[in-house]
Amino acid sequence: MWIPSSTTEILSPNAIALGNFDGVHLGHAKVLSQIIGVSGTNKEENRLYPTVVSFNPHPREFFSGQAQLLLTTLEEKVEQLEKLGIQQLVLLPFEQDLAQLSPQAFVDKILVQDLNARKITVGQDFRFGYQRQGTAQDLAAIAAQFNVEVVITPLKTEQEQRISSSLIRTALAEGRIKQANQMLGRPYSLKGMVIDGQKLGRTLGFPTANLQLPDYKLLPRLGVYAVRVSIQNSAHSSLGGVMNIGHRPTLGQNQVIAEVNLFNWSEDLYQQTLTVQLWDFLRPEQKFSSLNELKSQISQDCQQAQEILSE
Repeated sequence: MWIPSSTTEILSPNAIALGNFDGVHLGHAKVLSQIIGVSGTNKEENRLYPTVVSFNPHPREFFSGQAQLLLTTLEEKVEQLEKLGIQQLVLLPFEQDLAQLSPQAFVDKILVQDLNARKITVGQDFRFGYQRQGTAQDLAAIAAQFNVEVVITPLKTEQEQRISSSLIRTALAEGRIKQANQMLGRPYSLKGMVIDGQKLGRTLGFPTANLQLPDYKLLPRLGVYAVRVSIQNSAHSSLGGVMNIGHRPTLGQNQVIAEVNLFNWSEDLYQQTLTVQLWDFLRPEQKFSSLNELKSQISQDCQQAQEILSE
């Protein structure tokens, strides 16, 4: 995928999907499908580059001054967009000048002049321009002045279930992993490098790999999960396991730690990069009175996870 560093490097003319697309969920996929394989209106424009235009940083982060936790990191977003056929990702620097553009000026200067848009697609709840004054319908009306078609897409499944990044965030926070995965169209995943740990799991008979995750990656509800794990640059296929995301209350620790135990695995994973797909929530984090009690519960967690992953 081409990610231009400035508007002078942009491939054009373009069929553009506008939005942040955090999570790249099934609703987003419907929006993006409108710009795949689209041709222009004349022979010179027989190919329009399917392009996603997003903002960096997220407008919410710009106005609040607080970091926005993400469902998908930039690397993950690029991977999912490529799978859907997107060829170009334009990250517009979201700063004061851009934030103050009126809806009319945004379409004229940014979309038409800078990005050479020939077709635009957005979700039905899209807002843009100064103080989010512009609606998707406003975008269509303004773009029509420049003979640019706008497609407005409902963010729903075939079952008329509404899909949004906010709903997915809520489902993850509540441990409703299956519902979150259903809206995403794939398992929610965490990717990180294995770092040194206390090796307590090894003494309990359940060696774990501690993951170093990006600070801006959204973590689901603290607790234990049934997971499938892939190892970067490895010939091994997806491996089953259990993951604990929590504070280790039995040991009196406060720092949030993500650690995964792989079934039937004994090789060293130190400094390997793992992608962990969350399949189901097993139980919330809890404190045990002894390490033996903890060991017994981990054994039950592993058994339950193996049953879930074998379904």
